Amino acid sequence: MQKLTNKEEEIMQILWKLKKAFVKDIMEEITEDKPHYNTLSTIVRNLEEKGYVGYTAYGKTHQYFPLVSIENYRKKFMNSAIDTYFNSSYKNLVSFFAEEEKISADELREILEIIEKKK
Repeated sequence: MQKLTNKEEEIMQILWKLKKAFVKDIMEEITEDKPHYNTLSTIVRNLEEKGYVGYTAYGKTHQYFPLVSIENYRKKFMNSAIDTYFNSSYKNLVSFFAEEEKISADELREILEIIEKKK
C-alpha cells in the first residue's frame, strides 16, 4: 500500500464517507482549499493508479468508490506511525498520550478491561 499525500488522504476520507461519488460530489464535500476541478480529477486518478479507488464508467464520466477500507488503511497507517515514532512500542504510544494528558486514568482502565477480556 503506497503512502498517500495529505490531499489524497482527504479525498479518501470523503470517499469512505460517501461510499461512491463523482468528482463533482467530492468537490462539494471539500470545505477548505478547494482545488480546481481538473486538479481534483487528477488526484482521484492518482488514487486509482495507486489502487485505492475503482470506478464505474457512465459514458465519459466516472463514479469512484474505495477499494481499500478505512480499517485496512488505519491499520497500515497506525503500524507505520508506531514503528516510526514510538520504536514499535505500544507502551511508548500510550505513555506519550498519558504524558500529554490526552488519555485519562478511566480510559486506561477501560483499555485494560478490553485486554483482560481478550485473554
